Amino acid sequence: MKTKEILNYLEKKIHSVIIATVDDKGLPVTCAIDIMDGDENGLYFLTAKGKGFYNRLKKSGYAALTGMNGRDTLSCVAISVRGKVREIGNAPLQKLFEKNPYMNEIYPTEKSRQALTVFQLYEGSGEWFDLSQKPIERVSFTIGNEQTKMQGYEITHKCNGCKACQSVCPQNCIDFTIIPAVIRQENCLHCGNCLSICPQKAVIRRG
Repeated sequence: MKTKEILNYLEKKIHSVIIATVDDKGLPVTCAIDIMDGDENGLYFLTAKGKGFYNRLKKSGYAALTGMNGRDTLSCVAISVRGKVREIGNAPLQKLFEKNPYMNEIYPTEKSRQALTVFQLYEGSGEWFDLSQKPIERVSFTIGNEQTKMQGYEITHKCNGCKACQSVCPQNCIDFTIIPAVIRQENCLHCGNCLSICPQKAVIRRG
């Protein structure tokens, strides 16, 4: 799955997300926002300049967000993104209001929109996590110039194929057809059971 497809899903299918910034003491603060647009260059959302959220974005230039789509946990797709944000002004407002016409109910006049400004999350990393699939589906992605950082667990050359980890893997995502065995990263829950049980100490944590 490509980054553009994931960001499009985040905009169209999830839309409302919880976003986190930090206050002057470095403590986390969350609020709900709507993702107004998404393309190969990142995600776009807006806020009013009078809000504390605006001040936190300007001061730190960084944010993290998570959105979920599904009736319950086992039908849920979750997307998390974190990265650098920047203010790009009010030039995109007309386009964003056209794509999201409900905004006209909140800010009905041109004068009432004067305080609004648009932010872009332009560089960062994220993860697609789909619990509706069996086994689960996990995809990492990046935005802009961010480099992919490997997460989870990896089996090293110390593996002798004893399969001790097979019984504790909740997604049965370890391939023993080759030695050392290989964890199918796209199905891994990152639970760490394989690391804990391996008698050969062949499993290492990545990232």
